[in-house]
Formats: sequence, C-alpha cells, structure tokens
Amino acid sequence: MLTEEIRSQLKEGILPFWKGLKDEEFGGFFGFVGHDLKVDKKYDKGVILHSRILWFFSNCYLVLKNKDDLAYADHAYAYIKERCIDKENGGVYWSTTYDGKPSDTTKHTYNQAFAIYALSSYYDASKNEEALLLARELFELVEGRCKDAYGYLEAFDRQFRPVDNSKLSENGVLADKTMNTLLHVFEAYTELYRVGKDEKAAAQMRWMLDIFADKVFNREKKRLDVFFDSRMNSLIDLQSYGHDIEAAWLIDRGLAVLNDAAYDKKLIPVTRMLTETVYKRAYEDGCVLNECENGVVNKERIWWVQAESMVGFLNGYAECPEKTEYMEAVKKIWDYIKQYVIDKRENSEWFWALDENEKPVTAREIAGPWKCPYHNGRMCLELIRRNEVVK
Repeated sequence: MLTEEIRSQLKEGILPFWKGLKDEEFGGFFGFVGHDLKVDKKYDKGVILHSRILWFFSNCYLVLKNKDDLAYADHAYAYIKERCIDKENGGVYWSTTYDGKPSDTTKHTYNQAFAIYALSSYYDASKNEEALLLARELFELVEGRCKDAYGYLEAFDRQFRPVDNSKLSENGVLADKTMNTLLHVFEAYTELYRVGKDEKAAAQMRWMLDIFADKVFNREKKRLDVFFDSRMNSLIDLQSYGHDIEAAWLIDRGLAVLNDAAYDKKLIPVTRMLTETVYKRAYEDGCVLNECENGVVNKERIWWVQAESMVGFLNGYAECPEKTEYMEAVKKIWDYIKQYVIDKRENSEWFWALDENEKPVTAREIAGPWKCPYHNGRMCLELIRRNEVVK
C-alpha cells in the first residue's frame, strides 16, 4: 500500500510537474515557479537545479524503465554539457541566464559535487561514456583545486581563486568549510565509485569518512556539527535535523558501496546514533522539525527534511529491525506529507515549507535554484527500491 502510494506520487505528481518545465527553445528547464504557480521563463537557470534534474530523470529511468524519462535526462545532460561547463577554466558555473549564457560564474565545490553525482547516474542510465569522462574530469578538478589537508574548500571565482562562502553559510556565520559540502562530495564520490570503480574516488571516500567520524561528528551532543573554520573547528551550536538524518543513510549507502569492514566498524555506530538522535529530538506530531540553534528549536516543516527523514528512518529500520518505531515514523511522515506538504493545486508539486500551524510559507517558491526533484523524487525512488523493507 505505502509503496504503491509512493509510486503514484512519483508518476502522477512529481514527474509530470518537472517534465512540464522543459524549455524547448533555449534548452534545459525553466528556473523558477513562484508560489502563485507562475513560471518565470526568464529566470536564471541554476546549475545545481539542472544537475539534480539530470540525476532525477536518470534514476527514474533506472527504476521505472520508462524510455521517456531517459529522453528528459538526455535533454538535461545536453544543457549541462553545452551551457554549464566552463570550457576555458574548468568546472561548472553556479548559474546561467535563461538563454544559456554564463550568469553567476562562481565555482563552488558543492556545485561540482552535484554535477559529478548527476553525470555518474546519467552514465549508469545511458551508458554514455562521455558523461563518465566529464564526471572524472570534475573529480580531478575538485581534488586538484578544491581541497587542503583539513577538508574541502568551498567557494571560488571563475578562475578558481578563493572567495567568501556566502552561498553555503547561514545562521549568522561565514564558514570556511561546511558539513553540507562534505556530505555531498561524499555522496558524489559514492556514485562515481559505484558506476566507474574509480579507486581514487574510493580513497577519498575513506578520507572523508575519517573527517566525519573524527571532526564533524560531535560525540558529546550526538549530532553532526554544521559550520567550521578553515581547520574544521566548529563555529556554532547548531543541529540540522534534516542533514543529520540524510547523512545517516547516505553514509550507510557509501559504506555499502565501499565494502570496507574497518570503516563499517568506525561509522555504523555513528549513523545509528544520528538516526536515534533525530528520532528522539526532532520527530514530533508525524513530522521532523527543522533545526536547533543554541537550544532553540526551529519548528518549520521543510519539504526536503520530511523526504530525507522517510528514507533515513526506513534505512534505520532496515539496519535494526527491532526499531519498529522507525517504520511507524516512515508511515506517519508520509501521512503528514500527503495531508499538508503536497500542494493539491493543479500543475504544482510540494510546498517548500509549512509554519508551526501547518500553513504553507507563501514567500517560498514551488521550484527554483534549490527547490528541485532531488529530495522528494529520491525519497520515492528509494522506497520503491527498498520495497522489500516496507511493510
């Protein structure tokens, strides 16, 4: 029942919405849909948005076996290859204009990671060797230009000269390094290693796992720290519940792909503790809250936090079947999403956020540079893939 409802939401809700944003004139997909459901066809096209769209359609094809989904992935790939890659300096831009010219030419490690992630999945779906070659080129660029002895540097100008990390900093701090970027570089390298068996990627996965276990994981507070200085010293008392539950299952996924007993032993206790901590601290009234800063909980209900929590708790249940409360949480969060988060209006998708009274935050868009089918689409795909665990 649950899996069939999820499959229906993917096929009848999320997929048609994103297919409807295909730009037949200038390529790629339209970059913005406001809360009023008006499509801004001249809004800049985010490269993260396009990488996530490429990942989404590639994986829809891999799971659902619908050739139409692969055609949309082909369309996204063409735009990234032709418009988003800086052929002179390397790397992908932050955004392009609506008609495909460089707009924000910032080179961000987070952005490079999502391109690697998407290109690797697209190669798996299409068997297009060029996509795998591009993913490997971006991997070499990140390793050569975007890291130091302590972790991954974050923001650069077009020529890869360091700039401030305002794009990935929040909560009143300007961070040199972030848990968020580290997590998604790890995610990208997991996919690159899975499809290409690049041993250099595997080596960097182990290096990042050590950083997660030794620097990012706060053992005293049983959470991941979020923002860091250049030497990976934490800057703020903050727990991001969504990132913690997402990290729990993404790290477990990376461990499964890596298949290294020593790292299983080191990291599995961490991922299990993260899952348990989010369940105890943030799971409330059938949903997962946003974050906690200096002991103050932000109770907004964010769309992606609910999606990642469903996968994270399902993963936790699969790892520890005696934790039946995790499976119950999966079902209740889905009920919450159905009732409040999915926008019932025609030609819409999911609301970005709800306030404490379950009212949509109308200031936030339905689609945009950060609002994409990556989190909710991936949740659907993961539950379909893990159907044998769902009860």
